[in-house]
Amino acid sequence: MPVSRSLLSCLAGGAIFLAFGPVGPAYAEPLHGFSAPTLSPDGSVLASLHTVEHAGADTPSPPELVLRDLRSGQSITIAPPCTGCVLSSPSWSPDGQTLAYISAIPKTRKRQVLAVSRDGRAAHVLLRFTGSLQALRYGPQGQLAVLAIANARRDPGALQAGAPQTGEIDRTEDEQRIALIEQGHLTWQSPASLYVYEYDWQKGDRPAFIGTVAQGNGDAHWWEAHLSRFSEGRETILYTHGLTRQIGLPAVSPDGTRVAFIAGLMSDFGFFGGDAFQLDLTRSGAEPVNLTKDRTDTVTGLTWCDGRLVASGLSGARTVMRALDRGPTLSVSSDDLLSDGSGEPRLVCAAGQSVVVRQNFVRAPELWAGPIGHWKQITRLNSSVPLAVDARSVTWSSDGLTVQGWHLSPKHRAPAMMRDGKAPMITIVHGGPSSAVTPRYLRETGDARGFLEAGYDLFMPNPRGSYGQGEAFTMANRRDFGHGDLRDILRGIDTLEKTALIDDTRLAVTGYSYGGYMTMWIVTQTDRFKAAAAGGGVANWQSYYGQNGIDAWMPPFFGATVYDDPEIYARSSPMTFIKKVRTPTFLYVGANDVECPPAQSLEFYHALRTLSIPSRLVIYPGEGHGMRGTAHAADARRRILDWFDRYLNQPRSGNGAP
Repeated sequence: MPVSRSLLSCLAGGAIFLAFGPVGPAYAEPLHGFSAPTLSPDGSVLASLHTVEHAGADTPSPPELVLRDLRSGQSITIAPPCTGCVLSSPSWSPDGQTLAYISAIPKTRKRQVLAVSRDGRAAHVLLRFTGSLQALRYGPQGQLAVLAIANARRDPGALQAGAPQTGEIDRTEDEQRIALIEQGHLTWQSPASLYVYEYDWQKGDRPAFIGTVAQGNGDAHWWEAHLSRFSEGRETILYTHGLTRQIGLPAVSPDGTRVAFIAGLMSDFGFFGGDAFQLDLTRSGAEPVNLTKDRTDTVTGLTWCDGRLVASGLSGARTVMRALDRGPTLSVSSDDLLSDGSGEPRLVCAAGQSVVVRQNFVRAPELWAGPIGHWKQITRLNSSVPLAVDARSVTWSSDGLTVQGWHLSPKHRAPAMMRDGKAPMITIVHGGPSSAVTPRYLRETGDARGFLEAGYDLFMPNPRGSYGQGEAFTMANRRDFGHGDLRDILRGIDTLEKTALIDDTRLAVTGYSYGGYMTMWIVTQTDRFKAAAAGGGVANWQSYYGQNGIDAWMPPFFGATVYDDPEIYARSSPMTFIKKVRTPTFLYVGANDVECPPAQSLEFYHALRTLSIPSRLVIYPGEGHGMRGTAHAADARRRILDWFDRYLNQPRSGNGAP
């Protein structure tokens, strides 16, 4: 199920909605975050969004837009147009003299596109709009394009809280289209019947775009999206992928003759991983060429840097970047996560310069800039003191596969947490399944941070189905959910216990989205874990197929619809084996979760209560796929810790029950 740094998504995805954070006493210094970095065409000025998270605050500050001169080191913060306005999508004009960006008024559908000069002055409004705006991008001739949904019912994306299901279902759908911003209005460039997910400009005499697109519901149909060219409001289909391959991140070469994109088995839109492909746009009927075939790493980002196509990705625990051509060798490898602020490796470059957000589990993110592989630190806004956590990568063998994961442990913990010199451990299964745990800084408000502060070791595996070992590894749990990946996880724990002081009698398991499904599945397959906590999970793949809002993701992973092959769905459903459960299990989910509807958690909870298995279920109002509300996230984390303490240690809260 698509992740979401989800699964991270419902199952998918990936990603886990666990935000990894710092350990040790609550820090007094605020945590600065960086996202959406973009370089001026001459490589001299960096624009990026900055957030500040103060200890104890309910939410981080709204993003600030900061311009930083890489030559002088001076910086300018752009004042937002209103209190609390959320800024996004900064984009430089081709001459580097203007920076445009989107501003959203909180809790409304009111949007503006604004522009400032490169010195941060002369701010003016280019567009006022009601609906959704994203992916602002200047073209080679200086025209400005954007993805827009007029009068959007809600923010786009299956991870967002779903709109109420009332009235005639599917009568109307939000349509996201490419548009030019011209004289304060939008001029549509793609047909109204299509939903465009991503796009890039193609150089030419007239505006033209290459994008990923599908018909119908945008949340549901991304897994079927194809690659198309748009010009003068018309679509030309360029490439339609097979069942087991999704496509993302189209990047057109500067001369407009080629488009590169990532293709692979993916869980959620936005969490891209697979092989790098390139399509010749000068030949009608040309087929894409796989540029990374049979490699044992996963491409997660593509960037044209001075005419060279550079792929960013994961190779086991490491970030890797390399040029995909026959030019001079360009290859970079790092133990740190190097990204654009997201959870997967990505790169931003212009005119011989590049920018990455650099971080790991114990060092907070900072901006680094310079030629690729020769970056220098340009911000020092976060504390340089490492967190009191030990983090190491672990590898092991399982069914002939090499599997990787992470072991984290607090350097300081209460002696009462130890028994016979051994520590309790929580296994966190990430979402996706097409995703990976990467070495992201452990934020104070994250679940991982809370678990470590409470004295638990953490095991965060990347079993088959994950990114980082090549496309064959990602495909290895297709039509086999819960079986091979569980063997990988259990063998990883066995390996870890040979070198770390882990108490095998005090193991717990948790996860969100696909991780929530795996937690439900695990307690039906083994009694090794003494407590479990499943967030946004799936109990019954057969009933889930008709309940979720994104069922197009399932045939690629199961090989058929549930109506054509119900047995393959039953084979991996926790409900098929529900009478084997003995493990106390806590469940939680968002009331408006489109990807993993609360009915799935209710079905599992009902069964556990009927079978007299200790259990609790909390459904959080207004939440989608993941706890976006800080108070809800904190409440869920407290309940999980109380649950684990009850069955592995002593309860820390005084109320006696989670």
